[in-house]
Amino acid sequence: MQMSHEITSMAELRRSCSGDGLLLWASQGLPPGRPGRRPGHGVRRVRAWRRGDAVAVAAPFLSCRDRLAIHGPADQVAPLVRDVLAEVGTTFRLIGSEDLVAAVADRIDELALLRTFGWMETDRPAIRTAGGSRQPAEVARWLDSSWSAPVAELLAETYPGSYARPGLAGVRRWAGAVPSDGILAAVAADAWSAPDVGYIAGVVARTQLQGQGYAAAAFRLVLDTLVAEHGRAALMVAAENAPAVRLYRQCGLSWRSLAAAGVASRHSVIRGDRTPVAERISDQACMTGSGT
Repeated sequence: MQMSHEITSMAELRRSCSGDGLLLWASQGLPPGRPGRRPGHGVRRVRAWRRGDAVAVAAPFLSCRDRLAIHGPADQVAPLVRDVLAEVGTTFRLIGSEDLVAAVADRIDELALLRTFGWMETDRPAIRTAGGSRQPAEVARWLDSSWSAPVAELLAETYPGSYARPGLAGVRRWAGAVPSDGILAAVAADAWSAPDVGYIAGVVARTQLQGQGYAAAAFRLVLDTLVAEHGRAALMVAAENAPAVRLYRQCGLSWRSLAAAGVASRHSVIRGDRTPVAERISDQACMTGSGT
């Protein structure tokens, strides 16, 4: 019988998941810690396991959710998921390729599919299409802390469900498109990036300025910077957000269909007891352009 084994290094994780960008993002660089021991004082850390060809990475409060990223054949991933949920608790929701998550949910009665969405990723700078952007690259720049209030105001007005917000843990910096009138027209964030995968969130333009290329300019600045610094960049987006998906495809990001699954009932018996499940945060709040 195969047993679950805790992964203790990024090198082992890269080999085990064949460089899967989703799992490398979830790993957040695997902060050091003694395998099998929970940190004290209520602090939780990212942990990863493998069982045969199956891999799972448990990332607490990553982009505002407890996430369990999975990879491998479903018949091996399902028992690994049971082991991991017994270890870390049922607040973690599965995330992985759509077919894999569906197959694992079929094998574990307590799990239910929550929604599908896209993971978009590239290891190249943004493609510049013929004719160029509607706004010059110079309109976008990295914003210093004095812009925190305008960024928060723009998000509150146009994207109130955004998980990326100024000052939130994991949200490293903001890029903004600022035309000659000095008004903040659009923003995009470097948020929850991992050493191997930069992550983009909070891409939005002011309502009256949408469709004028400002969000594209801010997005391209963040994308180019993260690819240069991390080797690749990614984001999550709802399939129904057609303008956003179109922009990201035009910039060279490829689409991968993902799904999320979580414990279906208020209480779970995965651990052999009745473990309270955390309240779900709105599904409209967590993706670039929508929620997951």
